[in-house]
Amino acid sequence: MTIHELFSLEGQVAAVVGGGGVLAGEMAKGLAGAGADVAVLDFNPAGAEARAEEIRKTGRRALAIQVDATKKADLERALAEILQKLGRIDILINAAGINSGTPFFEITEEEWHRLLDVDLKSVFLACQVFGKQMVDAGRGGSIINISSASSGPPLSKVFTYSVAKGGVNQITQFLAREFAPYKVRVNAILPGFFPAEQNRKLLTPERTQAIMNHTPMNRFGEPHELVGAAIYLASSAASSFVTGCILRVDGGFTAMTI
Repeated sequence: MTIHELFSLEGQVAAVVGGGGVLAGEMAKGLAGAGADVAVLDFNPAGAEARAEEIRKTGRRALAIQVDATKKADLERALAEILQKLGRIDILINAAGINSGTPFFEITEEEWHRLLDVDLKSVFLACQVFGKQMVDAGRGGSIINISSASSGPPLSKVFTYSVAKGGVNQITQFLAREFAPYKVRVNAILPGFFPAEQNRKLLTPERTQAIMNHTPMNRFGEPHELVGAAIYLASSAASSFVTGCILRVDGGFTAMTI
């Protein structure tokens, strides 16, 4: 098998939840560059359409679908549209996310539930909806959940976000075992600090310096640096024996804190 064949996604269809954002959008474009057709699912329809149009310009098919990823009915509607227009589903990236730096004693129940719904419940629901389709289709597939460097030791002040991302790791490893007999692989990418919409406002000079002090590469990640990990885990050839993996892309951050 050639290197091209190993990492080719030709003939496959991917759904990227949160694909209208910076990081997930870059991964969506990367999957298209490897040959996949892509459905961009996002709460923001303009963001989803802009990303889908970028992908169409490369010659791949792309859908923009507005969804509230915390609602199962929305995800089921999206899956039905993908199957109708693109014919199948092989790859799912779960990347819906919001963040908050509210101090612990000031976190309201409303904020707690909102973050857990978007960052954790959305992953659970999408794995149910898209995972069942992959299992029932019998062709296998790849589910990639986006975790965070905040999911392990208490690395930051984003308490609820960290709890949610710890749950994402648990979902990933539980479903890796659950879906393995059906050749549906479930892995996670654990990014370090990549400035994006959800965390840019939290990056005060003091917090930025604290992050740099714990990042051996002494810089933030760039969105394109997540693409290789996404293509690797998406490819049923390149990562055919990889499931339950939490793949760190963090400039050494978590290695410094373990």
